[in-house]
Amino acid sequence: MPYLFDLWALPYQLPPEGRWRSWVILGGRGAGKTRAGAEWVRGQVEGARPKDPGRCRRIALLGETFDQVREVMVFGDSGIMACCPPDRRPVWQASRSCLVWPNGAEAMAFSAQSPEALRGPQFDGAWADELAKWAKAQDVWDMLQFGLRLGDLPQVCVTTTPRNQPTLKVLLARPSTVVTHAATEANRANLAASFLEEMSARYAGTRLGRQELDGVLMEDVPGALWNPAMLEAGRQEEVPAMVRVVVAVDPPATGSKTSDACGIVAAGLTADGRAVVLEDASVQGVSPTGWAEAAIAAMTRWGAERMVAEVNQGGDMVEAVLRSVDPDLPLRKVHASRGKSARAEPVAALYEQGRVRHLKGLDLLEDEMCRMTLSGYAGQGSPDRVDALVWALTELCLQKTGRARPALRCL
Repeated sequence: MPYLFDLWALPYQLPPEGRWRSWVILGGRGAGKTRAGAEWVRGQVEGARPKDPGRCRRIALLGETFDQVREVMVFGDSGIMACCPPDRRPVWQASRSCLVWPNGAEAMAFSAQSPEALRGPQFDGAWADELAKWAKAQDVWDMLQFGLRLGDLPQVCVTTTPRNQPTLKVLLARPSTVVTHAATEANRANLAASFLEEMSARYAGTRLGRQELDGVLMEDVPGALWNPAMLEAGRQEEVPAMVRVVVAVDPPATGSKTSDACGIVAAGLTADGRAVVLEDASVQGVSPTGWAEAAIAAMTRWGAERMVAEVNQGGDMVEAVLRSVDPDLPLRKVHASRGKSARAEPVAALYEQGRVRHLKGLDLLEDEMCRMTLSGYAGQGSPDRVDALVWALTELCLQKTGRARPALRCL
């Protein structure tokens, strides 16, 4: 039973159907990527009986270094040797850096530091581990593609924690690539509880946590006003004492399920003049009353003194909706007279000066921020969360300086 992987594997660990060329498993640390890769190799080389031929006879094993191929992919706790049943277990031929199965199938080990080593050999399958870490990723990947020329459909399984790396991004965009995602949490049954608790406490709700624990590719956009390093440098662990708190709202034009999100951001100001972004309470697909209730609930949670609401979309109706929920709401209505990027630029400068910090749990907001450029938003849809953030920080930090006055008109 321990060797019948199909019976107890997690869904993302099983190969997808179809005639794909590359299968990429994007996973967090400890999510079971290595086991999935090792079991995929088994599935390619093994036949019905120990000496029966499988689909593949020549596999390439590629890791960041040769030592990592040997110690993780071959002899690791979740490596090939640990996965194979005794009667099908291959023999490691150290002089050739090669695994040889009882049926004659072979798997050759290669280091991603030596792309030229792949010039000449040919394969009908390959397993590439941690491609996003390879220093010479494009050169190695190109050489591997030239060597994948045996059999009816040479395929490669890529197991990696995602990073903003060009070779990986190009691979993910290819129509012949299929992708599965694996979060660290999904494999909790095989991980130490203390590890999960520590990682969650330190990194949950951060961009680094989304990459390293959730297995989400976090891209850097050229010319973005914010970047991940800037946001991580301004991480705030605890809620500080604040002298003023506001909630900003960027309402959608409509209230249908397919409409843009209603951006709702709470932020506070400390006695030393630093701003802290407290919560992204944005909602989508709700009625006008729904987003008004969500915004006012955020005010209650944080004890906010004022709500700031953009009224470009809806005008007086925005105020009417909010006051239908709370007639005594302290409200400042603002009207955007410049584009989103122009309004965001002076707020981004506050981050560069180290004057803004973020609590955890703002990952969706931070994703939008890192796609906001001087020439516009480089993501899909509208950056409603960023709009709300800009209004909140303008109210807290820039309103009295005059720097933001051209960008808004108080009504």
